[in-house]
Amino acid sequence: MDPLVLALVLGAATLHVTWNVLLKTSGDPLRGATVATAAGAILLVPGATIAWLLVDRPPIPPEALGLGIVSGVLEAVYFAFLAAAYRRGDLSIVYPLARGTATLLAVGAGILILGERLSPLGYAVLGTLLVGFLWLQRPWQIVRAVMRGHAVEGGVLFAIATGVLVATYSAVDRVGVRLVEPWIYAAILQFFAAITLVGWTTFRWRYSHRRGIESIFARLAGDKRSALGGAIAVVQYLLILVAFRLAPLSVVAPLRESAIVLASGWGAFRMREAASQRDGLARVAAATLIVIGAVVIAAS
Repeated sequence: MDPLVLALVLGAATLHVTWNVLLKTSGDPLRGATVATAAGAILLVPGATIAWLLVDRPPIPPEALGLGIVSGVLEAVYFAFLAAAYRRGDLSIVYPLARGTATLLAVGAGILILGERLSPLGYAVLGTLLVGFLWLQRPWQIVRAVMRGHAVEGGVLFAIATGVLVATYSAVDRVGVRLVEPWIYAAILQFFAAITLVGWTTFRWRYSHRRGIESIFARLAGDKRSALGGAIAVVQYLLILVAFRLAPLSVVAPLRESAIVLASGWGAFRMREAASQRDGLARVAAATLIVIGAVVIAAS
């Protein structure tokens, strides 16, 4: 594996956990996600526009523009679902569920749709990934709850839906970033993600809280902690887009999930989400299995 790809993806994974911790602890995850996305657009779009003008205006194919718009809208929906999951569930459960689901689907998309191939060892290690997911997700508990007529924890359902969205926009980005420079593509999707999410948040708050537009934007502008998270998110996603340009989706997506162990450990112990030390160790162990499988797939 190219050491540059490894460094890019592991650096992005660390930054990704950092802004997710900021989002989870923001008090209002939807507001945090909206501010983070808008701050990212404010940082990225003007800089990318100036750079585009200075480097002789490289062409932007219509296909790249279209894929960037689609990815931006998908990411806005992803942020809304992630915020809903964090309102209802623990970081040490939501993050691994979302990222783990995305890993399986992304590998499947890379193989079945984009024509990528893993080595025989890579296919075998998918079993390790599945064991980790099952250990962490414990789907039999969800089935048992449904059969008994109990409500399923909302955080779990939103986390899985978030994972589906991650896999979807990752597949879109894997194609789009090869049609145009990564920083141009990132600016396109960031702009449309911000427009979509700010529009949805404004609509939701205006009609659910009966607040004026000025009040809503004042509340968004005052969240400096989430704005920092947005800056971090932009940097980590640029790193991932560059990695997508250098390596296949079925390599980048699994390796990216090394962040799962960091998020599980931080949430279980630092944020005291685990019911006991044994529960916390079980969460970290399941996350570690997922990462081991992901790294072996990437290396193979």
